[in-house]
Order: sequence, then structure tokens, then C-alpha cells
Amino acid sequence: MRGSMYVVTVNFEIEPAHVDDFRTAVMRQAENSVSLEPDCHRFDVSVDGADPAKFFLYEIYTDEAAFQAHLKTAHYADFNATTTPWVKAKAGTRFESVLQIPAHG
Repeated sequence: MRGSMYVVTVNFEIEPAHVDDFRTAVMRQAENSVSLEPDCHRFDVSVDGADPAKFFLYEIYTDEAAFQAHLKTAHYADFNATTTPWVKAKAGTRFESVLQIPAHG
């Protein structure tokens, strides 16, 4: 990856009755984002080991314009419309990545 990229992190807390549905939906959203958006370079989904209702997303885009384009995709609109009623809390942060060190292998 290039030196400077646009990073988005999102913390979700999901209503307990919808954790499994959210997990399926967010994994599909991650796969769609990476496969359908050439400027989405990474979309990681993590779950809190102590609380399966807490999710953490780590996304990397070429730049802010690529992230804004992501927000206008049909797959994002579908994900957002489907999952919003399941969300107890959501907090996002945006960063500029200044260094990426690739993994070995």
C-alpha cells in the first residue's frame, strides 16, 4: 500500500437478539467493499472476545473521496438500512495512515 491512506474505524454495539444477523451482514459488507470497490484496500471485522455484541471495523481506503464513494454504494445502503435497527451504539473515527508495514509471507 502507499504511504498515506485513509483509515476508518467503527465500533458497534449490537442488540443481543441481532448479534448473529449483524455478524452475517457485516461480513458480507466487508467482502462486498473489498471486492467491488477498487479503492477499498482493507476491511477487517473483529468481535470482542468477552462480549460478542461488540464489533470493531478497520477499513483502509485510498483517500477520503474513496470512502465517500463507499458511503454511496448500493451494498452500503442495503447494509445500513438492514442493520441500523439492530445497533445499540455506533462510534466512528477517521485517520490518515502514515506507515504500513506488510506482514511476512
